[in-house]
Amino acid sequence: MKLDVITIGTATRDAFVKSKEFKRKSSSMFLSGESLCLPLGEKIDVEDIVFATGGGATNAAVTFSRQGLNTSCVCKIGNDVSGREVLQNLKQEGVATNFVIEDNNKTAYSILLLSPDGERTVLVYRGASEHFKKSDFNLRTLNAKWFYIAGSMPIEVLNLILDKAKETNTKVVYNPSRTEIKTGLKGLGEVLKRLDVLLINRAEGAYLTGIDYKKEDKIFKKLDDYVNGIVVLTDGNKGALISDGKSIFESGIFKNKEVIDRTGAGDAFGSGFVAGLIEKNDIQYAIRLASANATMVVEKMGAKDGILTKDQFLNDKRWQDFKIKVR
Repeated sequence: MKLDVITIGTATRDAFVKSKEFKRKSSSMFLSGESLCLPLGEKIDVEDIVFATGGGATNAAVTFSRQGLNTSCVCKIGNDVSGREVLQNLKQEGVATNFVIEDNNKTAYSILLLSPDGERTVLVYRGASEHFKKSDFNLRTLNAKWFYIAGSMPIEVLNLILDKAKETNTKVVYNPSRTEIKTGLKGLGEVLKRLDVLLINRAEGAYLTGIDYKKEDKIFKKLDDYVNGIVVLTDGNKGALISDGKSIFESGIFKNKEVIDRTGAGDAFGSGFVAGLIEKNDIQYAIRLASANATMVVEKMGAKDGILTKDQFLNDKRWQDFKIKVR
C-alpha cells in the first residue's frame, strides 16, 4: 500500500537562544539590510533557551501526520544525542522512521539567536543532512502518492527521486535550498519541468528568474514556462502568491496574537499548502490551511510546537474567515 507522503531532506537539532540584549542594526553588508549585533568580549544574559528538532523534511512530516496523512520521512542523522532526539520526535508524532538513515557525520545542528521581536540569526552546522547519496535510497520500498523534497540535494539524487516518481505516478513537491536557487534556471530548469509544486519565497523567485522582485507577474510567467503545476511564492508577513498557470491567488496572513519566533514558518506554510491540496485538491482551501499553520508556528518557540492538527484547523473559528484575491 502506498503511503500518502514521504518527505525527503534535512533533519536538525535546534537550540533557540533569546535575549533582550540582541540588537538589530542597519547594515549595508547584508541583503536583509540589517544585522544582529553582540558586544565583543562580554557576557550576555539569556532570558530563555529551548531545544527542539527541525529541518525541512521533519517539519513537513509533522504537518502531514497531524493532518491525518500516512507519512514517512527520509532524512540523515548521526549516531549522537541529537540524532536520537530527531528519531524519537518523529516516532512521537506518528511519522514512520524506517527510511531514516544513520550517517558517520554528526546530526545537523542550528543555534538560533532570537531578537525580542522574533527575528533571528541562525548559526548552522549542516552535518549529516548534507551527505545524501544515491545508495541511501531503496527505490523498491520508496512508494507514496506524494514526495515532498526539502533542502539541499545533489542533482543525481534529485533525478533518482524524480525518475522513481515518474515510474510510480507520484506527485513531487520541491522546496530547494539557497544552494540550488543560486544555480538559476540554467541549473534547475530541467528539474522544474518535472515538478507538480514548487515552493520558494518571493526573493528566491526573483533570484532564480533574474526578474525584479516587484514584478511578480513576470516572475510567475517565467516560472510557469517551466513548472507544469503550481508555483508558490511566500512573502513573509505580507502573505503569499500562488500560480496554477491560469490564475494568481494572493493572500495576506492571519492576525498574529504574538510573534515569538519565525523559525519554521516557511516549512509550515509549504507543508500546510500541500496537505490541503492532498485533502481537497482546492487551492484556496490549501492556502487557508497553509496560512493558519504558519501563523500558529510563529506564535510558538521552535518549528514544530505550533503545527496544527486537523481538528484544530477545522474546529477553530479563527481559521475560517480568510480573504484570498484571485486574478
